[in-house]
Amino acid sequence: MKEFKHFINGEFCISENYFDKLCPTDSNVIGRVYEGLEQEVDHAVNAAEAALAGPWGKMSLDSRVALLNSIADEITRRFDDFVTAEMADTGQPRSTMEHAFIPRAAANFRIFADVVKNVPSESFMTDTPDGAGALNYAIRKPKGVIGVVCPWNAPLLLMTWKVAPALACGNTVVVKPSEETPATAALLGEVMQTVGLPAGVYNVVHGGGENSAGAFLTAHQKVDAITFTGETGTGTAIMKAAANGMRDVSFELGGKNAGLVFADCDFDKAVDSFVRSAFLNCGQVCLGTERIYVERPLFEKFVAALAIRAEQLKAGDPEDPTTTLGPLISQGHREKVLSYYKKAIAEGANLVTGGGVPEMPEALANGAWVQPTIWTGLPETASVVQEEIFGPCCHIAPFDTEAEAVALANASDYGLSTTIWTSDLSCAHRVAAQIEVGITWVNSWFLRDLRTPFGGSKQSGIGREGGVHSLEFYTETRNICIKL
Repeated sequence: MKEFKHFINGEFCISENYFDKLCPTDSNVIGRVYEGLEQEVDHAVNAAEAALAGPWGKMSLDSRVALLNSIADEITRRFDDFVTAEMADTGQPRSTMEHAFIPRAAANFRIFADVVKNVPSESFMTDTPDGAGALNYAIRKPKGVIGVVCPWNAPLLLMTWKVAPALACGNTVVVKPSEETPATAALLGEVMQTVGLPAGVYNVVHGGGENSAGAFLTAHQKVDAITFTGETGTGTAIMKAAANGMRDVSFELGGKNAGLVFADCDFDKAVDSFVRSAFLNCGQVCLGTERIYVERPLFEKFVAALAIRAEQLKAGDPEDPTTTLGPLISQGHREKVLSYYKKAIAEGANLVTGGGVPEMPEALANGAWVQPTIWTGLPETASVVQEEIFGPCCHIAPFDTEAEAVALANASDYGLSTTIWTSDLSCAHRVAAQIEVGITWVNSWFLRDLRTPFGGSKQSGIGREGGVHSLEFYTETRNICIKL
């Protein structure tokens, strides 16, 4: 039985309350997670505040950058430990962990170690009435204690996407991982000990949201800013908490992302891409595609091809190299996804493939498994077309004109991402500029340059992170005016 402890002020510790951590592949208990309440959160926040006044706050930029690179090196050295821990938490195949999620976590520390050293600040020469002039220049200072509230779908990747720039800028952090995925945030505490990060700079408090660690962390008045990735309802609650004290927030929230497929696309590459964007991580990717719009001449061919590929995905043991589909994160989430599968049929969907639970070996029969599912034939008002499901499913509909495609893609309360497939570069530029999302991929999906702005519009988020945009959130920019 594993124990997932808090990491506070450089040390692992337990608390009075705890809950069981279940493995998504078979629903067996794999560990005990200690739950942090007000006392643990207060301890962590005070440790983070003290570290700002201690050696961390006095550390040179070069020394801080060296530590960030050491963290990346240590994650890479313990690569297998992180892969194993995240596989146990999420149930996703080893290939997903090894080729995407864990390497990108190490990359987050490396890229922000570079960014913080190389992005300049502003300076202006200003005319004055006496002719002598003035010099205005900007400096960046750490914002302070950052509350980092993390999701369960790519735990280490999405947590380090926030922790790395926060530390690069000289802040301290208190991380609240999802209660579903505590392992890698705690394991990163071991990395911090190994590389010699000063105590209190990186803290982890486990627990839930309401009446637990999440609520206490976001309400704590010594937390200077809050960054969160997760569903929109939770983001709304955090924003209300942050309003007390006028504290900054950066949110990446839900999505109901659309993909547009034009008849002149590279068909095989498009299908390959949508297999990933609809079904990777069992559909539990905020940037994934749940709505696909295909130009009518290609519609039937595309639906048939994607269905064949969905049916070829193999659910199974994450350690099996032939496994290409993992389970959902929990039985509770499976109930939600299956409820949408039923809604789709009740609302008149044509079920192309899937729609239920796969038959699994006895050892995995109690896991949170669902079938990859494709529907057609629903109106745009249907629940499964409008609401985020966060499972391995998509609805496919035809369109006839470019203007119609744009209107369909934008007919959502969300605005996180989209992917456009066409060989017409002029069309790509025209359409991409009109889609109301934070990030648009053309003839690709999930291709990320960490220097570029990342975030959502509408109900998919507030603010941008990545490159200089992360520096803008994790620092206070101060203007200094020198009269000459």
